[in-house]
Amino acid sequence: MNQKERMLAGLPYKAWLDGLTEEREACKALVYELNTLRPEERSRIPEIVKRLFGKTGETVYLEPPFHCDYGYNIEVWENFGANYNLTILDVGKVTFGDNVLIAPNVSIYTAGHPVHPQSRNSGYEYGIPIAIGSNVWIGGSVVILPGVTIGDNVVIGAGSVVTQRTSRPTSSRRAIRAGLSVRSPRKTGSTTINTGSSMSQTAEHARPVWICNLKEAYCNEPSKT
Repeated sequence: MNQKERMLAGLPYKAWLDGLTEEREACKALVYELNTLRPEERSRIPEIVKRLFGKTGETVYLEPPFHCDYGYNIEVWENFGANYNLTILDVGKVTFGDNVLIAPNVSIYTAGHPVHPQSRNSGYEYGIPIAIGSNVWIGGSVVILPGVTIGDNVVIGAGSVVTQRTSRPTSSRRAIRAGLSVRSPRKTGSTTINTGSSMSQTAEHARPVWICNLKEAYCNEPSKT
């Protein structure tokens, strides 16, 4: 098993061997082309993204600048949209479902290094895949760490660090996750946002500014009245 095969299998590997350096250089060339488009050339963005990513739907768009390692490990489905300064370290596979929106300055990291200094200094690293479901909105400056799965119909609040799986909400509810070390929420009342403290309000009256401070939340669709 060569180093690329080890990387794709999630095993420790050395990133400068077996053609991986050359693959990153080829990716950098496409990323440079994307990031240096003139304003009147913006119509070329979807075409370049489709060449860069391993798989895409028909409708895909992102705002440069964008950065990634390999490109071919990123798969997106229909109606993918990302704002400025998205960074994806795609040592492992990163998959997105349909209708995913990503705010500015989001970082998605599949890459990791050994915790023990002696192992880390050996040069080995590894990647763990990340999966993001459909109808997901990721807020600004979110960090998603290796191995995370985000379920369908989930909103990740701005500034969150997602370290664990966030499960799909029930069909009658939408889930908001926010804060440091975001995890799946405990069961709460069907219309109550649980802040993890003594503070709570019904979903209909919660102010958006709260989202940055929430640790976990479930909420219903807002009232139409």
